Amino acid sequence: MTKEKTKIADANKDNWVDRFAPSFAKPYLRLMRLDRPIGFWLLFWPCVFSLFLANIAQSEAIINWLYLALFFIGAIVMRGAGCTFNDIVDRDIDRKVARTRLRPIASGQVSVKKATIFLVAQLLIGLIILLQFNLFTILLGASSLILVIIYPFMKRITWWPQLFLGLAFSWGALIGWSAVFGSLSLAPILLYIGCILWTIGYDTIYAMQDIEDDALIGVKSTAILFSKNTTAIVALFYIGAFSLWISAGLVAGARTSFLQGSIIAALILVWQVLNLNSAKQGNALLRFKANHFVGLALSLALYLGSLS
Repeated sequence: MTKEKTKIADANKDNWVDRFAPSFAKPYLRLMRLDRPIGFWLLFWPCVFSLFLANIAQSEAIINWLYLALFFIGAIVMRGAGCTFNDIVDRDIDRKVARTRLRPIASGQVSVKKATIFLVAQLLIGLIILLQFNLFTILLGASSLILVIIYPFMKRITWWPQLFLGLAFSWGALIGWSAVFGSLSLAPILLYIGCILWTIGYDTIYAMQDIEDDALIGVKSTAILFSKNTTAIVALFYIGAFSLWISAGLVAGARTSFLQGSIIAALILVWQVLNLNSAKQGNALLRFKANHFVGLALSLALYLGSLS
């Protein structure tokens, strides 16, 4: 296939996979969505939130760079594993949707057998990373696989697949705290629920790109369910997410600097719902990708909240 016939629809133009990766590796890197890094960032940021929230609870401003590195690599690998499993399950659906028909399995670039082997390899790397933490965190992290497994099937049976994505994608909001304390408490649970609401909001925006195709083939999503009320409902999810994030910080003992720093994250969320228009090409995707900066801004705010 030519580059034009293999490049995924929502990948950035001239992304590093298309430009630099060897030909044999490109289908597998695309299967991991490494040509679209926004996904692993959105998986990584809740881990950072949780780790910095633990710092606040300890009145400790020193960053644990080892944990951050493990979380970052783990986010890349586990997001890749999740996408690989999702594409194996959804290969017939992906062929019917314009945005996904060129995904490696759907387009025939990678066989199901090879994709399965690749999936196992990624899971083994994820296991090695998880084993670096305490027993409670190992068990907690392993339990998230249940959510990863059921998520691809949810779009077939419920209008709320975004909820199940949120349950899985937000798991890091528990992991960072448990890696430090070996247990959970109210603060990380509030953080986790806030991240679930955030995920529902931004993935609803993302799903707006596929409304017509999904409706035709019978795939369900909150974007279809909310219909003309999508903008208002996404705004409510974002308000709920931000409120819970603030509550988590305060419960953990965050200082005023956290509240001040979090304003930037709030402003980016507000910008997303202003003039949200799925009919305008690129509008929804741009707002979805802006959540990377929400994650960065909230992480910085939480770190500020740990400073004396």
